[in-house]
Amino acid sequence: MAAFAEGVPCWADVLLSDLAAGRRFYGELFGWTFEEIATAYGSYTRALLGGKDVAGLVRKPDGRMPTVWNIYFAAKDAAATAVRIREAGGRVITPPVWIDEFCVMATAADPGGAVFGIWQAGSHPGFGRRGAPGSYGWAEVHTRQPRAVDAFYRAVFGYETVPAAEGVPATERVPAAEGAPDDVVLWTPRGEPPDPRHAIGGRVVIGERYPAELPAHFLTYFVVADCDQAPRTVHRLGGRVLKTPEDTPYGRFAVLADNQGAVFAVLAPSAAG
Repeated sequence: MAAFAEGVPCWADVLLSDLAAGRRFYGELFGWTFEEIATAYGSYTRALLGGKDVAGLVRKPDGRMPTVWNIYFAAKDAAATAVRIREAGGRVITPPVWIDEFCVMATAADPGGAVFGIWQAGSHPGFGRRGAPGSYGWAEVHTRQPRAVDAFYRAVFGYETVPAAEGVPATERVPAAEGAPDDVVLWTPRGEPPDPRHAIGGRVVIGERYPAELPAHFLTYFVVADCDQAPRTVHRLGGRVLKTPEDTPYGRFAVLADNQGAVFAVLAPSAAG
């Protein structure tokens, strides 16, 4: 599989304290199987669906680290991307480093504080499957600093922003887990027409109705066949339902947390989507 285009979400992994519990939870929820691989930086758990890579599970090296899903954006040159991140007002948390022959990986934060990864493909280009039930479907940043964040991602990845509700037919809109329609924009990558059909992610404003201590963050969506069954399964497996299923013109979605607290969303796309 070829490497992903610059700035396209290409991988996701979750930091967990208990990998065995994580395998049980996501294995039953999404039908994943798992494979352990050894790297110079320790063991890494690949999640597979039909034999294709769909995500990763990582043991937290320090219990003080957050239990969280991380999204990674494709970079042709991770070192050059890190430079653009700093110049655009972001912060490089973990500088680019080769993970054996698999990839060059780095971690950064945007001006609003949302953390994300960059991924320069080596032998591992990223998702082997996406857009199908049990695999990655969408990502969006939730922030209180929309203008600074929009300018940042435009400078780093060349994103054009498209207001989700401005002149867009309802059947082409994407879901947002929070915020009014005017608080949502879609991202299209450099070189693609700025319209919803080419969107690869988005930005959502964290509104005043949310607690002040809620940090800026990325929300990762996984596709499911049944958005009402998924929360019931999560509850049975010891997770939490943070936002009950809700319909949008693009599909039905819910926001959930696994049995260790990592937050993610599920989406059952509409026929139009």
